[in-house]
Formats: sequence, C-alpha cells, structure tokens
Amino acid sequence: MGLIMLESTAVHPQGRISMKDLGIWDDSHMEGLSELVQEIHRYGSKAGIQLSHAGRKADIEGEIYAPSPLPYKMDRPVPNELSISQIQEIINHFKEAARRAKGAEFDLIELHGAHGYLINQFLSPLTNYRTDQYGGTKENRYRFLEEIINGINEIWDGPLFVRLSVNEYHPEGNQMDDMIYIAGRLKEQGVDLIDCSSGAVVPAKIDVFPGYQVPLAEQIRNEVEIATGAVGLITNPLHAEEILKNNRADLIFMARELLRNPYWPLKAANELGIEITGPGQYSKAWEEAFPVLEKWYPN
Repeated sequence: MGLIMLESTAVHPQGRISMKDLGIWDDSHMEGLSELVQEIHRYGSKAGIQLSHAGRKADIEGEIYAPSPLPYKMDRPVPNELSISQIQEIINHFKEAARRAKGAEFDLIELHGAHGYLINQFLSPLTNYRTDQYGGTKENRYRFLEEIINGINEIWDGPLFVRLSVNEYHPEGNQMDDMIYIAGRLKEQGVDLIDCSSGAVVPAKIDVFPGYQVPLAEQIRNEVEIATGAVGLITNPLHAEEILKNNRADLIFMARELLRNPYWPLKAANELGIEITGPGQYSKAWEEAFPVLEKWYPN
C-alpha cells in the first residue's frame, strides 16, 4: 500500500464521532502520532491523516454542535446551532490540527467533508438552514470549507485531499451539478484530490454493489479535471486495476478489505503478476503467508 491513512482524527473533543476516537486537538497528541508516522515510513509507505469534526453526528458526552439545530435522527439529540464566533473557532481548530500534522511529519492531509459530518453539514441544503453568510446559496454553504482550506494553506505545503459525499441520495440534497461546483472550487483552492464517497448525510437506502461509487469519481475527474480517489467495495485486484487503467480514478482507497485480509497487497501482486521488490518485510511476509494464500485463493 502506497499510503496509510489515519481516518477521522478529531480536531476538537466535541468533534469526535465517539468517545474513543483518535484526536489531534492538543500538542500533547503529537508525540504519539509522530511515532505512528515513523513506523509507517519505516515500512515504505506514506502517512496521511484525515481531519474531522462530527458536528451533529457526534455520539459523545456534553453538547454537540451543527450549522442548524437539526438532529441526525429522531432519537438523537438536537445539536446547538453554531454562532459565527464558534464557526471561526472551529476553522482555527482545523488550522491548528494541520499545524500539528505537519509537526508530526505526516505526508498528506485529508479533510473529511463527507458522510454527514460537520463540513458536509455546512455543504448540504438538507442540514444547513442558515440565513447568514454560511447558509442559503451554495456559495455561502461552501464558505465554511473554503475558510478551513484557506487557513490550512497558510501553514501546510503538502498534498491536500478532501473527501466528499458526491451523492446525497435525496432529491432535495446536493445534486451532481452542485458537486461539480464544489469540486471546481476545491480545485481553485489548490486541493490535489477528491476522495469520492457518498451518502450518510441523512438516513437513506443505498443500492450497494462492487464499485458502486466509481462513476462518481469518474464524472468528477472528467468534468472538473481534478484527480479523484475511488472507494467502496473495491476488493478485487483486477477490478482496482481496471479502474486505474481506464482512467476512471487516480487512486484506490481501501479499508474493510485490508482489515479482513492484511495480506491483500501480496494477493494483488500475485494476481497481477508483479514481483515484490519493495521493503524486505514483504518478501518475508510472502514466504510465511503463501501457504495461507494458496488455501484462500487456490487460483
């Protein structure tokens, strides 16, 4: 794997999705994060960190916050509507988190603007009912993310990705034209890649199948001319290779499949006829894992 991403790392304690989420809201977190980065680098991969604030989807003790006082579900608490000063504070939390990420020597930052978390809550008309400069028009709804990126660009000079829910699965939510607009603005601000996911803005029934989100990455890539990442039930090496070779996306994101099978890169190398020539631990892992792989994947 060329990049290992620490997902959903909270920029503020009240921005955690759960009480056990990883955080980067204090300088004391830098030492442990730096150790992780060094280990990732030692094994030949790049290290990324996903900066996140859960907003109304936070399942934690204490108050939760959102652009508008709308609960995610009827049985979830009503969030407090953010004031202008609180919005500015959160924008600064993202900037400070980027400073800490740089100090810990991460190679890449991704902003989590998908799955109904705070950035997504500002972007979507389904969750943003504000009438001030941060709500209403799509230009105003984009302003929160715009100001976060402006702040990060002041201190971060590495690759910057943004994850988006390109399909909100709701007729009154953002449509593809809106996402094209957002992607274009991200490109103007110097964002390097859009990680194209979908859903979770509001509860929805989604038809899930292998590669179901790949067309989203392909359309954003072609219409905006920006690099995209494809994600979602991409588990087969030949499928992943097809996406890349047919220029449907520039990067393949994987998560659950790697948790199920940490030897997946070796499986991919075997199926695609690639000789492992990287760091030595791969060769040793191949020797140790081959009897298991042969049992799992007899072909």
